[in-house]
Amino acid sequence: MEATLAGSTGLAGLAPIADERARVLVLGSFPGQASLIAQQYYGHPRNHFWRLVGGVVGESLEALDYRRRVERLASHGIAVWDVIARCERKGSLDSAIRAEVANDIGALLRRCPRIATIAFNGGKSASYLKRVAAISEASRCRLVRLPSSSPANATHSLAVKQAAWDAALRDALR
Repeated sequence: MEATLAGSTGLAGLAPIADERARVLVLGSFPGQASLIAQQYYGHPRNHFWRLVGGVVGESLEALDYRRRVERLASHGIAVWDVIARCERKGSLDSAIRAEVANDIGALLRRCPRIATIAFNGGKSASYLKRVAAISEASRCRLVRLPSSSPANATHSLAVKQAAWDAALRDALR
């Protein structure tokens, strides 16, 4: 992180969770304050990400410590990153993101050539869908939009979110 969260400027995101086994890439927008402080993806205890992905793969990932969660993601062929590398933001809401700089998704796809599905976790990350689709490496990938795992997304119940995540990701992980 380039600056303190109190100043909320010059924030830097997290490195991707990805290796050569990855078949699915889940792209979020940018880590919230709790995730930046912990230096962990989806670090807010109310975020449903770990529960949703755990439901897809049939494991209780939220019960594991972060290191084991990351190991289990990789073992299932799941990569995680964000569409935004750096930005300015006060608080954790995507609507507060300013001066965003995109991550190099193409480079990650070249490094992980087995990725065949890119899933956008929520509206802000899905706003990058056209940019990602324009990357030559992404032309081999199926692009899907997922309902946000964020606790701020009260539009869908957890059951509705889980059904959407299952439908989008289960077949891609077989």
